[in-house]
Amino acid sequence: MKHFITIFICFLSALTFSQTEVTGIVLDIKNQPIIGANVYLEGTYDGDTTNENGNFQFSTEETGKQSLIVSYMSYETKTIVQEVTKLSNLQIKLREDVETLDAVVLSAGNFEANDNSKVSVLKPLDVVTTASALGDFVGALQTLPGTSNVAEDGRLFVRGGDADETQIFIDGIRVFTPYSPTTNNLPTRGRYSPFLFDGITFSTGGYSSEFGQALSSVLLLNTIDEPDQEKTDIGLLSVGATVGNTQKWETSSLSVNASYINLGPYFEIFENRNDWEKPFQGAQGEMVFRQRLNNGLFKFYAAFDVTSFQLTQEDINFEEGIDFKLNNNNFYLNTSYKGILGNNWTLTTGLSYTYAKNEQDIFTTGIDDTEKSGHIKLKLKKRFNSRFKLNFGVEQFFTDFNEMLTDNSQTDAYGFNNNIKAGFAEADLIFSKKLALKVGIRADYSSIFEDTDIAPRVALAYKTSANGQFSLAYGNFYQNPNSTILKFEQDLRARKTSHYILNYQYVNNGKIFRAEAYRKDYDNLVKFDTDFTMATTNFDASGYGYAQGLDLFWRDNTSIKNFDYWASYSYLDTQREYRNFESAAQPNYATKHNLSLVGKYWVEAWKSQLGLAYGFASGRPYTNPNTTKFLSERTKSFNSLSVNWAYLLSPQKILYFSVNNVLGFRNINGYQYANTPDFNGQFNRRALTPGADQFFVLAFFWTISEYGTDNQLDNL
Repeated sequence: MKHFITIFICFLSALTFSQTEVTGIVLDIKNQPIIGANVYLEGTYDGDTTNENGNFQFSTEETGKQSLIVSYMSYETKTIVQEVTKLSNLQIKLREDVETLDAVVLSAGNFEANDNSKVSVLKPLDVVTTASALGDFVGALQTLPGTSNVAEDGRLFVRGGDADETQIFIDGIRVFTPYSPTTNNLPTRGRYSPFLFDGITFSTGGYSSEFGQALSSVLLLNTIDEPDQEKTDIGLLSVGATVGNTQKWETSSLSVNASYINLGPYFEIFENRNDWEKPFQGAQGEMVFRQRLNNGLFKFYAAFDVTSFQLTQEDINFEEGIDFKLNNNNFYLNTSYKGILGNNWTLTTGLSYTYAKNEQDIFTTGIDDTEKSGHIKLKLKKRFNSRFKLNFGVEQFFTDFNEMLTDNSQTDAYGFNNNIKAGFAEADLIFSKKLALKVGIRADYSSIFEDTDIAPRVALAYKTSANGQFSLAYGNFYQNPNSTILKFEQDLRARKTSHYILNYQYVNNGKIFRAEAYRKDYDNLVKFDTDFTMATTNFDASGYGYAQGLDLFWRDNTSIKNFDYWASYSYLDTQREYRNFESAAQPNYATKHNLSLVGKYWVEAWKSQLGLAYGFASGRPYTNPNTTKFLSERTKSFNSLSVNWAYLLSPQKILYFSVNNVLGFRNINGYQYANTPDFNGQFNRRALTPGADQFFVLAFFWTISEYGTDNQLDNL
């Protein structure tokens, strides 16, 4: 018996001596104890939870080198690899997880419209539910601060910049011809359907070094990665029809969308100030194919559209008006791939190709131009940890532009070829949940100018409270002149802007407030000595200018049940000495004050969504030749109130009605003066007004979906 007891005691002693005590304390960076942190050896059940003093203690029979895991919610997980005998009396400090929802974000100059974004100023649905937008994403973005209302144009004019200073990208790849062609005093529309996109970033300045050839702004459109179900969408409109279909398979999906617009029947009912011989007609088709691979996602996007119209426009210098005819064909191809390479490396690559053919006839003059453009891009990203990320890449743009001008049997040819090679690098440094820094540099080499431009960019954000933060941004941006210049003259240089931005943002429970002050300095702007560009024009790059101002934005979708609204205001002070300006002045597309009010209200008893959008812009400058001053007079202010009503007939059928400028404000976009004075020595003028003061849309939308409940109400 004594012998058995002796053996048992020796066995217990052996067990005791074979165990190792793991002990320590877990603190934050301020040396405060973290209570409830999990501490354990990887691959075992050996571990403990820290007590009220941050201490932990447990025993283990493991030997040799082990991995000790320390984790706690909202803190970065820490791993200690060490001999188990040395895992005692440890002092472990955890840093805050900088990727949590309440962490600082770099917001200077950026408006996010993405369901996956930490802070979304707009949702993707808002792009097409805004009453004044008429289903055009550009129209919805014009309700944001920083944009100027140029009603007769329809493109994005941002912070004193001309429309061609804003560039549009789909899945990170450039779109060269994003708008349908038009003529004077007829607004254009974006070519691409909003139904295929689920994310939008609209940068009014200070954007990433990844994006070049844009002086003022970039608009990033991201196609849907994975549709939620198979469905068919059908739309019958007073001006045309749309149809879309989505199919899903195990690892792939396909979405197609087509539309047809014909304004002829509309003009038979509603009067238009233009004399239409062939009203506007357009057909558009798009498709997105997605293929999930083992380590990534491949997308193939293609779009085409054809437009045509013919009309006679009033002109004060031609009694019978000006005859104008247009036919356009446009094709756009975009492929992209994003994949994981391993060891926290990711690869993003893609290419786009554009073929655009434009045929115009003005009186007896025919202008035929063809543009072939492309963009190739390769980007690598390395995530070293949650606090340090590095992006770098290379890309190339190419453009082949040719124009044939025929007048009275005489033909002249113009054009240019240009290749731009670029490289960029950018680092994200997250110091804490309160402080973040982005620093980057970009280099562009233009073959047409044989010159390289270096553009440094930096952005800093600091979180001042649980809901508020400040951001700063600075950067240089370059862009080549557009085809209206380069087809006649290539001995120039890239235009340049320098951006300075100070931003404050407050986000709390469905409420967003943003205030942003900025300054932009322009250099190397193109000047010429004729009324419009032509072969005999003299060009140089001596132009300059500035733009500065304040943008305010407020949105609230929680204070009033079923009511969502936002308000934006912009103050703009800008002058330029460029084109054929005789002195520095505010351009005629720039407006000093811009105000937008947008509201949406769901009426449960009516099964309806009611919306309104009000836009105001102060008068725009114009030159009165009866005075000696240049661009010194102002038009009256612009006003427009638009309303829409979407009625749910059944879970998948919707009746929709909208009216732009429902109160019939007679807006004036500017004035055209006679080329010669009358017998009193005065130059007569006529007001440049829209073709119609109001526009009506009546539509029926029907969705046939896999679940039987999906509809297009969110897309109206």
